[in-house]
Amino acid sequence: MTSRERVLRCLEFSSPDRIPRDLWVLPRAEIELGKEAIAAFRKRWPGDIAQASVGRPPPLRASGDPTAEGEYTDEWGCVFRNIQAGVMGEVRDPILADWSKLDHLRPPTEFLQVDRETVNAFCRATDRFVFASGWGRLFERIQFLRGSENVMYDLADEPSEFLDLLNRVHGFYRDQYEVWAKTEVDALVLMDDWGSQQSLLISPAQWRRLFKPRYAEYVRIAHDAGKTFFMHSDGCIFDIYEDLIEIGVDAINSQLFCMDIGEIGRRFGGRIAFWGEIDRQHVLPFGTVEEVEAAVRRVADALYRPKGGIIAQFEISAGIPLTNAEAVYRTWEAVEAAGVP
Repeated sequence: MTSRERVLRCLEFSSPDRIPRDLWVLPRAEIELGKEAIAAFRKRWPGDIAQASVGRPPPLRASGDPTAEGEYTDEWGCVFRNIQAGVMGEVRDPILADWSKLDHLRPPTEFLQVDRETVNAFCRATDRFVFASGWGRLFERIQFLRGSENVMYDLADEPSEFLDLLNRVHGFYRDQYEVWAKTEVDALVLMDDWGSQQSLLISPAQWRRLFKPRYAEYVRIAHDAGKTFFMHSDGCIFDIYEDLIEIGVDAINSQLFCMDIGEIGRRFGGRIAFWGEIDRQHVLPFGTVEEVEAAVRRVADALYRPKGGIIAQFEISAGIPLTNAEAVYRTWEAVEAAGVP
């Protein structure tokens, strides 16, 4: 079974030959552990998912390195300031802090000129499951443009300018998804962090009114083109799992350890694929190997189904030792060999 077939079987709950793997490595971890050590780890535990990193034109406004110390300007013109190499910085002076500048907003429309032939050649040259490169981030992008504090006030008042901004950013991502849906990638992907440690950042009712319909458009674009749809969100998002299932999200990457994993399994197991993860706040950086093994088994007890529905994804970030990373995949291998949690 190829990696592409394996991931699709997992999403369809149709008995993949093994649990698919997906490893994220942050630049800070490469600095701390060394690129050679990370490469050796990937060779021992090959992943099943690739990113279509070709065919996308260079951004016209971006300058600098997003993970280097200093300033970085991204494709929308947002300026990030970074005080530590290997991590992302923060926007300190949002370009739309003043609504009078809204009419000057220019999305990076160059990203709509994707070289489909190059992307398709990449997809045909690999047996891995391929993500589109244009990940939407509707809520996060509005925060980068406007500033997080301002956005929270905007959500309280919902001025017309905020709704205009929401529609403009949504329109760009909708168009970008339409472009990537015409390529041979396997999945479109959304990333928006919606949770604090304890709850959703806004009321579920407001999320359903403002964001759910727009996300549903993105999923529809993917499914109409025969693609799958993956979503990432940090924090406690328990209150919107049902909504994500309703609009057709195929796989969700979320911070399971911020929530009641057992209840997640009881309510949603077998209804959506869980694309990781293992606790990167506490267990992976600070836990023993035995605690890492217990964390994986906790996820397996709640979410593992021999017919699919789980992707063994986790993140190697700052301070995570490779011994703990090894324990993650070794334990998933043991779970799989047993056939039951």
